Amino acid sequence: MTKGPLVVSWGDWSLEPPQAGAVGMAHIELENAGTVPWRDGIVLSYHWLDDRGNAIVWDGDRPPLPPLAPGERAAVDARVRAPIPPGRYRFALDLVAENRAWFSELGSAMAGADVEVRTREGTPRAELPRWVEPAPDWRERVAAAHAEGYAVVAGAIDWPGRRPSALAPYAPGPGRIPRFPHALLCPSVLPGTEIEPLGDVEGLPAFAAPREEPWLYDGRIVLRASPRRR
Repeated sequence: MTKGPLVVSWGDWSLEPPQAGAVGMAHIELENAGTVPWRDGIVLSYHWLDDRGNAIVWDGDRPPLPPLAPGERAAVDARVRAPIPPGRYRFALDLVAENRAWFSELGSAMAGADVEVRTREGTPRAELPRWVEPAPDWRERVAAAHAEGYAVVAGAIDWPGRRPSALAPYAPGPGRIPRFPHALLCPSVLPGTEIEPLGDVEGLPAFAAPREEPWLYDGRIVLRASPRRR
């Protein structure tokens, strides 16, 4: 075993079967195997790696650890958010001394295993006014995006005739727009996800993108408005 001031010895650990983009729980047992006490600034984290060891997600959530003197042990329950998209990954537990270094960079071994990340489950809901209809492939595209790991999925608005200026950002387009800066109109939302209502845009329910959950805007996901039916 590596010797030094900051070293962890891993005990048994377990991870709930992960779903892409969703949060699950891990239970971890560990020991301070170094020569200095762990106080504030020593936290648990994790990495998601590909089959070559390249980082897909390097810096996961960071739950604090209890103070531990050298030789003391603890059991920790931690939130773990799975990566997007589903597939096979290497899950690796690590500790970090905040603003200093990862324990693995100092020679302390990570604990990990190959993990199959499943598609995200859940029956979504969408608030669609009666004068708005999904395009023929809307449900298929929305379902695929949710399964990929996105809790909130929104798209474009097809508006007949002269398009209101407020809907200019929502014109049907070629694909995904990362960090879409506008409100999400009539989004599809998985259970357990709360989003902030922002009122209406041309009669269409508008919501803020969630801060904690992964979300997606895709201009190929189209709703067709019939404003004369309002």
